[in-house]
Amino acid sequence: MGCLLKQGGGLYPRLRIGAVLLAAGEGRRMGGVAKALIRLQGVPLISRQLVALSGAGVDEVVVVTGHARDAIEEQVQSFPVTLAHNEAHADGQEGSVRVGLAALNGPFDAVFILLSDQPLVAAGDLTELIGAFKKRPAGHVVVPVVNGQRGNPIMLDDVAHAQILAGAANLGCRHLIERQPELVHVHETANTRFITDLDTLEDVQALARRTGWRFELPTLEPAA
Repeated sequence: MGCLLKQGGGLYPRLRIGAVLLAAGEGRRMGGVAKALIRLQGVPLISRQLVALSGAGVDEVVVVTGHARDAIEEQVQSFPVTLAHNEAHADGQEGSVRVGLAALNGPFDAVFILLSDQPLVAAGDLTELIGAFKKRPAGHVVVPVVNGQRGNPIMLDDVAHAQILAGAANLGCRHLIERQPELVHVHETANTRFITDLDTLEDVQALARRTGWRFELPTLEPAA
């Protein structure tokens, strides 16, 4: 009888996975705070994301910078990541996604697109999405949805990756599920970490009250 296990265990072959970690935003709704540098229990959010990616077995990570470039690059210098700067970061997230995907050294079976302001996402959550990606019946983009609310991060297959780089689609847009449902595999989950992010100072304060954890804001910097 043949062995079902492949490449070190499991019913599925191991995927080669890349990741684009978006850290270019100006934090306008937070008064210019570089959200990637907010410290949770003394650890910057971007460092927490990189540790989570490592723990989930991701093969390569590109960090996309924009606002507060120097401070973010200094923060991640001890991690084996590729840095990619988006000069036009003020134009929106779509451009940063393209810059990050272009900087990856492929090929990859799947690519994470992550936001750096999700404080609770850990390796186990990324592994959950990898499992959903492997088992999806169809679709080029895996999107977590919690009680009807779309979450992050998302995962792209090689087809979606190529389409975004070609400028043929903005597969990371907030309304993708409604506009192009045939491209999406919705991962229904009760995991609220996928929908917990920090857009405003009120979000930071509310999460601190709920968890009892200590958050520290970085020094405010004017938008470049």
